[in-house]
Amino acid sequence: MSWLPLSFAAPAVLWGLLALPVIWWLLRLTPPKPQAEIFPPLKILARVFRKEETPHRSPWWLTLLRLLMAALVVLALAEPIFNPRERLPTGGTALALVLDNGWASAPDWKLRVATAERLIADAGAAGQPVVLALTAEKPNAEVGPFDAQAALDRLRAAEPRPIPTNRRAVFARVAGVLATLPGASLAILDDGLASEGDEQAFAALLGQNPANLLWASPDRIDVAGLTAAENEMDGFALTAIRAPGGPAPGAVTAGAFDDKGRRIADATLSFAPGATVAKGTMAVPFELRNDFASIALDGQPQAGAVRVLDDSSKRRRVGLLSQADSEESQPLLAPLYYIRRAIEPFADLIEPSTSDLAEAIPQLIEQKPAMIIMADVGTIPPAAREKLVAWLNEGGTLVRFAGSRLAAAGNDEELLPVRLRLGERSLGGALSWTAPQPVSDFPPTGPFADLSPPNEVTVSRQVLAEPTPDLAQSTWANLADGTPLVTGARRGKGTLALFHIAPQATWSNLPISGSFVEMLRRIVQLSRNQGTAAAGVEGQPASLAPYRMIAADGRLVPPTPDARPLVAGRGAVPVTIENPPGLYGTAEGVLAHNLLETDSTLKPLVRPEVSVPVTGIRYAFDESRDLKGTLVAAALALMVLDTLAVLWMGGMFSRRGGRGARMTGTAAALLLALGAVLMQPGLARADDSKPGDQEAVEAISKTRIAYVITGEASVDAVSRAGIAGLTRFLIEKTALEPGEPAGVDLAKDELAFYPLIYWPIDPAAPMPSEAAIARLDAYMKQGGTVLFDTRDQFANGIGADSASPATERLRDILANLNVPPLEPVPPDHVLTKAFFILPEFPGRFNGSPLWVEASLEASNAEGRPVRTGDGVTPIMITANDFAGAWAIDESGEPLLPTVPSDPMQRVYALRAGVNIMMYMLTGNYKSDQVHVPVLLERLGQ
Repeated sequence: MSWLPLSFAAPAVLWGLLALPVIWWLLRLTPPKPQAEIFPPLKILARVFRKEETPHRSPWWLTLLRLLMAALVVLALAEPIFNPRERLPTGGTALALVLDNGWASAPDWKLRVATAERLIADAGAAGQPVVLALTAEKPNAEVGPFDAQAALDRLRAAEPRPIPTNRRAVFARVAGVLATLPGASLAILDDGLASEGDEQAFAALLGQNPANLLWASPDRIDVAGLTAAENEMDGFALTAIRAPGGPAPGAVTAGAFDDKGRRIADATLSFAPGATVAKGTMAVPFELRNDFASIALDGQPQAGAVRVLDDSSKRRRVGLLSQADSEESQPLLAPLYYIRRAIEPFADLIEPSTSDLAEAIPQLIEQKPAMIIMADVGTIPPAAREKLVAWLNEGGTLVRFAGSRLAAAGNDEELLPVRLRLGERSLGGALSWTAPQPVSDFPPTGPFADLSPPNEVTVSRQVLAEPTPDLAQSTWANLADGTPLVTGARRGKGTLALFHIAPQATWSNLPISGSFVEMLRRIVQLSRNQGTAAAGVEGQPASLAPYRMIAADGRLVPPTPDARPLVAGRGAVPVTIENPPGLYGTAEGVLAHNLLETDSTLKPLVRPEVSVPVTGIRYAFDESRDLKGTLVAAALALMVLDTLAVLWMGGMFSRRGGRGARMTGTAAALLLALGAVLMQPGLARADDSKPGDQEAVEAISKTRIAYVITGEASVDAVSRAGIAGLTRFLIEKTALEPGEPAGVDLAKDELAFYPLIYWPIDPAAPMPSEAAIARLDAYMKQGGTVLFDTRDQFANGIGADSASPATERLRDILANLNVPPLEPVPPDHVLTKAFFILPEFPGRFNGSPLWVEASLEASNAEGRPVRTGDGVTPIMITANDFAGAWAIDESGEPLLPTVPSDPMQRVYALRAGVNIMMYMLTGNYKSDQVHVPVLLERLGQ
């Protein structure tokens, strides 16, 4: 029954309002209890001539109050709902719900979940099983069918992924389940973007002929993405894309951030009317551009709007050196002409002011280039050669090109990668028996391994290398006859390369080919230490561990449990749930793996034509409000007023010493009726879960480790699994047998039952109330200990040292507590030897110290084996994510990987948990030296 904007779930109860006139008559007929008087003789004599009066009916205002209270009870029992939502047509034998949770769904994910919850709630009310599938999960993920409550739990635990949707695989699984559920309804909640294989995916899913088809799509596609960020000559060139369909012009602002998350530059990219691509340039100095670690679009909290950068995005200075006259009249024959044209787009070129090598080489080295290219340079003066060798050994990259001068200069083992034969080799011509040689396949161990050999390139002259056993290991490129075209070697920390041809197009046509540009680009990347992250070992592709991942909302976060190493060197690697976008490698060198490619586009999803009628639904929150609780509360308030009125009319508040009036029969009856309403399951209160005496006895019968319930489901699940893992380790390694982990609500649960409370700080969780903080403060003063874990050792971006959101939240909490002075656990603290000998306390992460209360006797502790302070620290603080390292699943396997991935780090983390528990339960017994002589005497020593 519905009278907009109000409806009733049980409208038949409203017939009870017809009883109000009868209640009115009964209430008027029953007067309130007369006021009792003390029996003073003089007062009786004063009234002896007065006419006795007895009330025969209740006052009208009291009767109206009671009628209103009865009407509120009737309305509450009818279960009124304000602004009721329309029930969705989820008819059929079951409901199949398919929800996109790719990167484009991140900005309005909560809206999509609210819509899906309404569909599942309606299916649950009809008793239908639910098939739930998300298109950005693992292909083998379970899709059901589930009951409605299990489907809701799975939906609320789901989250958007920073990867594209995989509708083809997921829709095929759902179609297989629907084949066993004939007559089921189908609901599709898409993100509005087309993906690869949509036509086959929808054909397989819709081919099951659902009974009803419900479809929800966003009203408009507002996402924008970054497809390119190139460090060019005059600035960082950016390319942004948006979905078509916007006739109006638009603009987005891109911000550049360094490795500490600081914004250091920005630029505006404008979309022309109807355009889907916008370009812009961040015109900032060369040195500032090399500090860029990531670029993101403002107002776009999703992974497609973020682009991480590695060393390949940093420009380097490249010095050019030649002994030829720079003012030569024929530039096409100049040694540096083709080199300059090839590397100018991706490097900043510097050249000396003179061709005298004794002055030119020191001039170049003073400008700190990453690479120096020498075109046909022969003998180098000793002073300049010494500086060049030192620069090379310290990490520089030297590239040399052959020519007549180099062929006649002789061998220089420090500045040549291989030994050379004197003179030149001529291929082809009237006096030669051999023909010009083409380039063969590039060796798999060199930097050109994944390039295709240029078929159009031939070599007619070259300098030959002396055949040695290790010549093949130094060869980066070969001719068809097996002679080297490019050789390279390491010199200290630097790289040395030699092109066995001249830099002009006289010895070979390689300098005028596109392969020449790409070969020089690869060598420039080596000068940026890119090879340490992406190069393989002995020709095998490199396997790079996840380092920093891009979350669905665009933040840089530690690696997720699903992330796997990235195999580099096999071409473009797609973004998947096992290789999400982000940085792969180590702190010494990373490889950027971004979501959008250079040629990516955002295409709107086109709905296929189907024979089944389609019901369109909107993404919207459920704005209906249940008024039952409000009406019950109002009836309770009126009952309290009625009781006070009856007591006042009985004279309780008019004199001293009276025994007071009792509650009338009507009020008692209403109280019973309201009690029956409150006993309904739908009106359960939070206080119903407060532990009683029996639960208190159970809580103290065994030692239990507690954790704070933050309200964030994923955080609380990891906390419980972590405490369970530590409990299991304690049972295996010690005589202590703790009970099950206990989740506590600081605002209402009794904290004195637990010796240690683990509190994972999450900035998304609500701030605890002042009352909860006060209860926690009292717990710490009474001897309890709280272990705060911010879990943010790597949460500030790459190399971040600024305060994270979790640390800021911890500061807000500690501001209301009486926190003693803190210090990192000293080497002689009892914690380091309570059970295991531990020099540090790692968790899932390593590097953060464990902070405890500072010892007052620290200044007098010299020569003492342990600290001698009495008592146990009331507070511990870490950022290493203890629970993440302790957490295990039902089979006892670890849930989350350690960072770095070291099996012993998890063992040390569990040992740290044992030491903390032993310290909590036994205090500083190991620092009690008074009883040592007695103990030794009893042991017979």
